[in-house]
Amino acid sequence: MADAQAQRPDTPLSNLRRKTLPVINDTLQIDSLSIIPNTLSITGVPDSTYTPDWVNGRLIWKQRPPQQMVTVTYRVFSIRLNATAQRMNYDSVINFFIGKPYAPEFAGASQSNDFFNFGNINYNGSFGRAISFGNNQDAVVTSNLNLQLSGYLADSIEMAAAITDNNIPIQPDGTTQQLNEFDRIFLQFKKNNWQLSLGDIDIRQQESYFLTFYKRLQGIAFETKTQLGPHITNTSMVSGSIAKGKFTRNVITALEGNQGPYRLQGANNEFFFIVLANTERVYIDGELMQRGEDQDYVINYNTAEITFTPRQMITKDKRIVVEFEYADRNYLNSNIYLTNETNFNDKLKLRIGYFSNADAKNSPINQTLDADQKRFLNELGDNTGQAFYPNAVIDTFSVGKILYAKIDTVYNGGLDHDSIYVYSTDPAQARYSLSFIHVGEGNGNYVPDLNGANGKVYRWVEPVNGEKQGAYEPAVFLVTPKKQQLMNLGIEYTFSEKTVINTEVAMSNYDINTFSSRDKDNDKGYAARVQLRNTQPLGKKEKGLKLITNLGYEFVQDKFKPLERLRNVEFSRDWGLPLEPTITPVDESIITAAVQLADNKSNSLKYQFTSYNRDKTFTGIRNALFHTQTIRGWRFNNQFSYSTINATSEKGYFLRPVVDISRQFPALWNYVLGANYAVEHNEIRYKSSDTITPYSFSFTNFQVYLKSNPARPNKWGVTWFTRTNAYPLGTQLATSDRSRNLSVFAELLRSPKHQVRVTSTYRTLEILNTAVTKQQPDESMIGRAEYQVNEWKGLLTGGILYEVGAGQEQKRDFAFLEVPAGQGEYTWIDYNNDGIQQLNEFEVALFQDQARYIRIFTPSNEFVKANYNTFNYSLSISPVAVISPANAKGMARFLSRINYNSSLQISKKEVAQGVVQFNPFSVPLNDTSLITLNSSFINTFSFNRASSKWGFDINNARTSNKALLTYGHETRLLDDWSVRARWNISRPIGLELIGRKGKNQLTSDNPKFGNRNYKIDQYAAEPRITFTKGANFRLSAGYKFSDRKNQEGSGERSTAHSLNSDVKYNILQNTSISAKFTYSNINFTSNDPVPNLNTPSAYIMLEGLQPGRNFLWTLDLTKRLSNNLEMNIQYEGRKPGETKIIHTGRASIRALL
Repeated sequence: MADAQAQRPDTPLSNLRRKTLPVINDTLQIDSLSIIPNTLSITGVPDSTYTPDWVNGRLIWKQRPPQQMVTVTYRVFSIRLNATAQRMNYDSVINFFIGKPYAPEFAGASQSNDFFNFGNINYNGSFGRAISFGNNQDAVVTSNLNLQLSGYLADSIEMAAAITDNNIPIQPDGTTQQLNEFDRIFLQFKKNNWQLSLGDIDIRQQESYFLTFYKRLQGIAFETKTQLGPHITNTSMVSGSIAKGKFTRNVITALEGNQGPYRLQGANNEFFFIVLANTERVYIDGELMQRGEDQDYVINYNTAEITFTPRQMITKDKRIVVEFEYADRNYLNSNIYLTNETNFNDKLKLRIGYFSNADAKNSPINQTLDADQKRFLNELGDNTGQAFYPNAVIDTFSVGKILYAKIDTVYNGGLDHDSIYVYSTDPAQARYSLSFIHVGEGNGNYVPDLNGANGKVYRWVEPVNGEKQGAYEPAVFLVTPKKQQLMNLGIEYTFSEKTVINTEVAMSNYDINTFSSRDKDNDKGYAARVQLRNTQPLGKKEKGLKLITNLGYEFVQDKFKPLERLRNVEFSRDWGLPLEPTITPVDESIITAAVQLADNKSNSLKYQFTSYNRDKTFTGIRNALFHTQTIRGWRFNNQFSYSTINATSEKGYFLRPVVDISRQFPALWNYVLGANYAVEHNEIRYKSSDTITPYSFSFTNFQVYLKSNPARPNKWGVTWFTRTNAYPLGTQLATSDRSRNLSVFAELLRSPKHQVRVTSTYRTLEILNTAVTKQQPDESMIGRAEYQVNEWKGLLTGGILYEVGAGQEQKRDFAFLEVPAGQGEYTWIDYNNDGIQQLNEFEVALFQDQARYIRIFTPSNEFVKANYNTFNYSLSISPVAVISPANAKGMARFLSRINYNSSLQISKKEVAQGVVQFNPFSVPLNDTSLITLNSSFINTFSFNRASSKWGFDINNARTSNKALLTYGHETRLLDDWSVRARWNISRPIGLELIGRKGKNQLTSDNPKFGNRNYKIDQYAAEPRITFTKGANFRLSAGYKFSDRKNQEGSGERSTAHSLNSDVKYNILQNTSISAKFTYSNINFTSNDPVPNLNTPSAYIMLEGLQPGRNFLWTLDLTKRLSNNLEMNIQYEGRKPGETKIIHTGRASIRALL
């Protein structure tokens, strides 16, 4: 009998696998199948240094191991858990029907009401367009699009698309691990062995050594895998795109007990830029951090600021490195990427790659270059750090601009004269628009003088004895167009199962200024690398004993320019050198040789020799020993490294022993006890004087910890460690300071009703020798506690978050930028009638057509150290969750009608005093030690809320805000009490009564902004009657009385009597018409003989209207054109007092897909 089944492939009977893989990047792909959780182990590498991704069969290094190859042991599932399931080829289903099923078309049945029809493609999302116009504004068009598509096209081409677009693109918040991006277009098509991606694409290259990068791009990428022969496969990728940003690397100087925020800088020392979301990689002491409020750090992509969470206490000893891409649109920037790999029977692999990134010098975007500026850049050559170009552009006068007059002045007793620029609001003199740049203290002639509404104003300062007294100059920094190209060729040959050789050569071409033909002899650079690996089994196969040897050589020319960091993040420090990028590039060569003895129980002993040469100026030799072994339950993970360093004028050594021991005790609930002892002694001396170099250092660290069973839902841990530092003092390393640290954490997650997370660190810093360091003794503490409760079937729900620590607060400037009407938030009121916009003349717009300005905060370089405190809680009490109103009687029935919600959010920073500020309520709003505050306290009590007959609500909302600005503090307080009662007399008729009482206060401690101060007490009462007929008609009418009194300034008072009415009528199921009309009679008085209406307090009290009779009306038409298409037309009008009538019209169309 013939066998009708296909031949089964040879499949291993065991799912246990062991591989030796190279450590090249921060991500290590282990297997194509999913890995069974908790079965992964790496010989000689503790599990705390990596994070496994079980589903995708890979791991992410938190801290790269020192060895270049690692042995991984694990077990796999028989499938990839997130693989696309395809039981049958799509072609076989759609193309092999003998006949088609008959579907009769009844009259009208084939017609679809869907405005959009994508056929068999699954889709969802929304689409909208709107226009706004009126006699008080220009026409404004807004749009938004959100569309997701998935499915199959034609013969089995799989398609996926995500398209989002909004008027104002912003970066997502960097407070979570997962990001939902705005303004993204992505389309992908797949079939069998090819894939095409278009739009916003991410390309990550990790296969090669010299050509490694991660880029966020806009363009096209095509990937294909082809079978060239029975045992030959070819994989290639082609991409052409426009770059979204530029890669750079920051080494941040950490401050003792300061969690941040820390500002990032661009490649050209820029401060104001946007970080591309999800491109950042943050390292502390060489370990990769994770983003998230409950992880290691959070980042504000729009202001380029990083703040560290209580999980990572920041001290002066921390080494922080941040790599990221940021939006750099000085020129149109294009990328081309090609890669190809051919695999010959898994014996020979041939890789070739090419990458090109070039600025189009004739297509500038964010800067406009005239002929003189291009000539200046042409003569500049590679000296791009000196690209400061004087800038004074003649401009037309406008009240929204900051302009200067050019005048001649004499100084130094009349001996010197110069032409200077002076800020002016005179249309006859204010002709010059200037941009100022920071050139360093004492290197400029201008200083910041005051904040204008649209930016900062600068003032000329007279030199003293020929010495400049400022730090700014009227100039611009011209960014040169650049070109970077890199090509690599790699060959991997497997001699046998035991021996593999891997080689790679690369060439780079980096032109830092394509405008200039000068200094081109240093553009091209070369690099090469070769590695040989041999694995030799020893003894019996059951023990898995094997001898692993590695040989390697690497050469990198000083002119070679990789796309991103080439080696591990702290490579230079490992050789006693400063952290990059402060090191000057020179020719480098690295020789490595290693021998390792390992078994299948993760026991390992390895010796590694490394020679590192930097041209003829530096020679380093390192001998390292790595020992990992388990003896009677005790786990040892020890390292010993000794490097000798010989430079042109220096010599020394770097000693780094580490002893780590731990054990899990099954008899004691699987508690884990461990200890770690580490020393780093980097002693480099000048050959001429035998004194210690400034970058020498030494520290000793001892740590002991006790942790509960990590496999249980309830777990905790305590860690204590001490560190003693020594720094150069003459001819020796003198002990400088000693710190002691105690860290605790707990997670109680067993009960779904009560969940607790706590982490805290307490640190003391003791100064032992004031001659060595200027650091002051310090005591710091950070902590975070979370509690979630859901008890008694939802009767009581809520949560608490409490966080304390120390950081810093930046003084911030702000400016107002004009935008189309309705898209802003603020309006300009010329209080002093001078026609010039000042910062104290902008208010929150009360009508949409007035909202013509947005407020932009710009961080300064001035910091204030602060203790921060965050306290949030939310509480909800709902007796109806446990008491059924239908069956309850007496007190139980009364309680079932009650609902109470309360929430409090406090985030504050105070001037640093003492260790930490534990009490979030201790400092009043007007206390001078309070730097910033954001507080919101809301309470709502509802009775009989579920009843359709009657009920009432009592609400209190109290918000407090205090901001630190460059001109002082600005404080706002809003306290509002409201009572709302409703009574449905009959089914169609209902009564409603609303009462309000509150306070609105604004205070600025700068006398120049004293006109903005007010303290308004306000009262209001509003009865309303409503008539409803079915679901089609509703008519309501009401009366409102309001009284406002300013307790400061001129004692202004306004009383208003308003009549309100609105009607709504629904036609069938697809059309709705509504109208509103308000008549308001306002009486406005003050202590002044003639009340001043042109003040901030008057604008708030009059709600943007005028004394006397005011009329407001609105007409609204909404019509559903189809099942998923809706149109809206709206007309608004108002007649404030004796002013003209203002008309505003809006029309929009919205589709739900």
